[in-house]
Amino acid sequence: MNWLINDRFGMFVHWGPYSLAARHEWVKSREKLTDAQYQPYVDHFSPDLYDPAAWARTARAAGMRYAVLTTKHHDGFCLWDSDLTDYKAPRDLVEPFVAACRAEGLKVGFYHSLIDWHHPEFPLDGTHPQRDVRPIPERDVSVYRRYLHGQVRELLTRYGTVDYLFFDFSYAGRSEWWGGKGPEDWGSEELLAMVRELQPDILVNDRLGIPGDFVTPEQYQPSAPMPGLWEACQTLNGSWGYDRDNLDYKSADLLVKMLVDGVSKGGNLLLNVGPDGRGRIDPRATALLARIGGWMELHERSIRGCGPAEYHPPADCRYTRRGDRLYLHLFSWPLRHVHLDGLAGKVRYAQLLNDASEIRFVSTDPDQEAQNTRMGGQAPGTLTLELPVQRPDVLVPVVELFLE
Repeated sequence: MNWLINDRFGMFVHWGPYSLAARHEWVKSREKLTDAQYQPYVDHFSPDLYDPAAWARTARAAGMRYAVLTTKHHDGFCLWDSDLTDYKAPRDLVEPFVAACRAEGLKVGFYHSLIDWHHPEFPLDGTHPQRDVRPIPERDVSVYRRYLHGQVRELLTRYGTVDYLFFDFSYAGRSEWWGGKGPEDWGSEELLAMVRELQPDILVNDRLGIPGDFVTPEQYQPSAPMPGLWEACQTLNGSWGYDRDNLDYKSADLLVKMLVDGVSKGGNLLLNVGPDGRGRIDPRATALLARIGGWMELHERSIRGCGPAEYHPPADCRYTRRGDRLYLHLFSWPLRHVHLDGLAGKVRYAQLLNDASEIRFVSTDPDQEAQNTRMGGQAPGTLTLELPVQRPDVLVPVVELFLE
């Protein structure tokens, strides 16, 4: 798992016929569309502007070091030339994605939906677009299970080394979705064993309903470190697929804070883009990623290869650590001073990371009262840093502390 822990930041790509509907990747379920009603999106999915090399360059410039593509989403439509169905793109869209990632030095990841709203033997349940059909048709999940395993085998035998596999998702026992499915339906133990046999070094997530290599909190930031390796998967605007009229984009500084917050708790960030029906990443998304990339260019070493620190940070700050370097991320900029608990005598030098300008230490006596212009009253062991009044013009300022 060393590469995933080191890289910390990746790109998620949700793309398929739902990009033409341009109103969320769950449009078929949300609007209870029949196969016939959904078919126009399939018929007209012809991405003439698809340029995976541009996607990979965008990811790398943003500071991302791996990319994960939806090979098949819940609608059942395949982006590769599967031998097991005709419900697929007019040409293989996965192969050039893999080649583009490798050319940019990005690790290759595949997303694959366990759900399939198009397959004739996938049993209806509370997520299915035809969930209101009565009587409920009888279907044989074992037939679908063989199809699922066969498609995963195709993906893991056609493209060389695959570094990462994101299954989505098990929902047995979810009260809001009757007929939910889980490990028995997917044959998860057998499926995971096959994955390990075909790609021994691959990392697999936790959504088969059995333990995987990492856990995947979605659309929220954990309030504390999670057990083991974890990765938050997040959107730019609340939608995974292209959503033309959704303008609820997160700000660049919030996205950087989410990345920092995750790393400070031992986690990764998998940040999603939803290309449009012609294959282009939305300019609003590329602009946000460019701003994140500008921050990463100056502050990458506070993220890459870093993890939690044993020290408690000041209010509205986060620590990350790598070896003898401790990084103080200031989510809000204080007036002139910041007090660091337990670090007195443990830091030999400090500097702003964006420009390597020195940050001086200030001596404070824990026994004296603070009066007029004289500081005092800090707890023993506190290290006080003197900051410039002017906040650095970066999304999140970082002080690099060199530990003794």
